[in-house]
Amino acid sequence: MCFGSRKKDEGGVSRSRELDRIIRQDEKRMSKEVKLLLLGAGESGKSTVLKQMKLIYAQGFSKSEKLEWKPVVFNNVVQSFQLILEAMNEMDIGFENPENEKNMAHILVDQEIHPNSPMPQDFLDPIKSLWQDEGVRKAIEKGNEFALHDNLAYFCDDIDRLWAHDYVPTDQDLLRSRLRTTGITETVFDLGQLTYRMFDVGGQRSERKKWIHCFENVNCLLFLVAISGYDQCLVEDKDGNQMNEALMLWESIANSHWFAKSALILFLNKMDLFKEKLAKSPINDHGFTDYNGPKDDWKAASKYFWRNSGRSTEIARRRSTATSQTRPTRTCSKSP
Repeated sequence: MCFGSRKKDEGGVSRSRELDRIIRQDEKRMSKEVKLLLLGAGESGKSTVLKQMKLIYAQGFSKSEKLEWKPVVFNNVVQSFQLILEAMNEMDIGFENPENEKNMAHILVDQEIHPNSPMPQDFLDPIKSLWQDEGVRKAIEKGNEFALHDNLAYFCDDIDRLWAHDYVPTDQDLLRSRLRTTGITETVFDLGQLTYRMFDVGGQRSERKKWIHCFENVNCLLFLVAISGYDQCLVEDKDGNQMNEALMLWESIANSHWFAKSALILFLNKMDLFKEKLAKSPINDHGFTDYNGPKDDWKAASKYFWRNSGRSTEIARRRSTATSQTRPTRTCSKSP
C-alpha cells in the first residue's frame, strides 16, 4: 500500500510540473500576443481593413485566393444593377435607351461563375450600355437613398479588364469587393516580436448580438465609422441613417463594461468618398441641422462628427481610407 501511494504521489508531482510548464509557455506566448477587435456598423469598411492587414503584414493573397474573389466581383456588379433597377421602378425613372430594358433583364438572369471560369461574355456589352444610360445614371446619383454600394463605378469604369479571359482580381479589386461578414473572421500576422490576432465580426444589426460579450479584455478595439455614410440609408433599414446608426453603436461600445480594460481607437473611414460628395450633398440636408461650418470644408465637417462621437480623452481618433494602405497596428502595440 505504501509503495503504491508513493508511486501515485510521484505521478501527481510529475503531472503538476508538466501543467506548470504548459502554463508558463502559454503565459510567455500570450505576453507577445496582441488581440485586436475590429468593430463597426455595416458598410463601415471593416473587412477592407482586414484585407489590408493581410496584404501589408501577412504575405498577401495567393493567385488561387484572388481567383476565389472573382465570383464576388461578378456578383457585386450584377447585384448593384439589381438595386438600380428596383430604384428606377420606385422613382419612376425610365431608360434613356429602350434597348437597355432588355439588357437589364439579360444580366439579371441567375448566373453563377466559378473562380477558374471567365466572366460571361454575353454580359459585357449590356453592362457597357447600361453604364452609359442616362436613366441609370440618374438612379445612381440617388444611390444614397437605396444603399447602393460605392464600388460600382470602380468596376464599371474598368469593365474590359474584368471581363478579359485571363482576368485575375488585383489587390485593389479585392479591397473594393464587398462580401457581407457573418460570424467571426480571424487574421493572424507577426510584426516585430509581437503576434497580432485581428477579429472581424458582422456589423449588421442581426449580427451584433452574437459578438458583444465574446471579446472581453481584448488589448485594442478598433471601431470604424464610414464618414461617407452621413447621407446614406442602412442596408437593412431604408429609413435609417448610416452615420446615426454608427454613432449610436459606438456610444454603446465605448461605454460597455466588456471593453473597460481595452484601448479604444475610433476611425472615421472612407474619407476619400466623404470629400468627393460633401459639396453636392451638404451635411445639413441629412438631419445634422446643428452643423454650422462651411458646406464643402471636409476638415470642419469631420471635426463636427468627432465632437458627436463623445468627449472621452481616453479614446484615440484617426481618419482613414481603407482602400489605401492603413496601418492601425502602429497605435495598438503593447507597452514594453
